[in-house]
Amino acid sequence: MDRPTIISTDSVRRSNVARTPPGQTLTTKWPVLHYGQPKVPEVDPHSPDWSLKIFGLCDNPLTLSYADILAMPAVDVVCDMHCVTHWSRLDNRFTGVPIRDILELAKPQAGAKFVMCHAEWGFTVNVPLHEFVRDDCLLAYAWDGKPLTPEHGYPLRGLVPKLYLWKSCKWLRAIELRATDAPGFWEQNGYHMHGDPWAEERFGW
Repeated sequence: MDRPTIISTDSVRRSNVARTPPGQTLTTKWPVLHYGQPKVPEVDPHSPDWSLKIFGLCDNPLTLSYADILAMPAVDVVCDMHCVTHWSRLDNRFTGVPIRDILELAKPQAGAKFVMCHAEWGFTVNVPLHEFVRDDCLLAYAWDGKPLTPEHGYPLRGLVPKLYLWKSCKWLRAIELRATDAPGFWEQNGYHMHGDPWAEERFGW
């Protein structure tokens, strides 16, 4: 059975120019950018040591294995990617589980307004909850029909296409539901708390 496909609203059939935010240059490559460690983490998601946790302001905290995630109904999302370093790549096809479906299982409390994504090596990313659960947001494990490479976030990446790509957390290990916002790794180092490509929210609060 074919997976449902969600076409992100930024990927509707318009000209490439109309789909490219200000200050961006189109590329057909997917550049590799990360910070702080000499190489990407070596992760075995099938190990009993690997899990994805959802915790914080929720009534049903979850701990999921990779097998649990792969067993959930998956969708494809076709979206455009925009990096804060000024490149954009159009018409990317990601496969994964809708974040909204996962968080519905966790039952967020009324006071939950933000999430903090926690990844390997202590890396963190903050996102407003209402943007984290849009229809085109995924716990993504494949791109263009193949598993994500380690450089791009294998085994699991929190895809948030409407924001700059650093908000799509690589090597995701936990989702914390919060009442208040707080800066993640890049935000603590001068990047914008929100990160809207169309408003060029690259730096500052």
